[in-house]
Amino acid sequence: MTDRLKGVVVTFETDLRTDDAEAIIEAIKMLRGVEAVAPSVADISDHMNRMRVRQELGRALWKVLYPEEKP
Repeated sequence: MTDRLKGVVVTFETDLRTDDAEAIIEAIKMLRGVEAVAPSVADISDHMNRMRVRQELGRALWKVLYPEEKP
């Protein structure tokens, strides 16, 4: 038995301007079975979360490359 999906989330590799993303949004709307497409606006909390993840990854990488030293 397979699971049933109620939807999927599409994430762009970088934040896009609304007018630049419009063609992608319209193309997704044209797919069979798509009920609705709603954009998600990037805000300051998104930027802060990305910076935190980048910092954590940097620290982890530093520990792997230089296990005896402190960053």
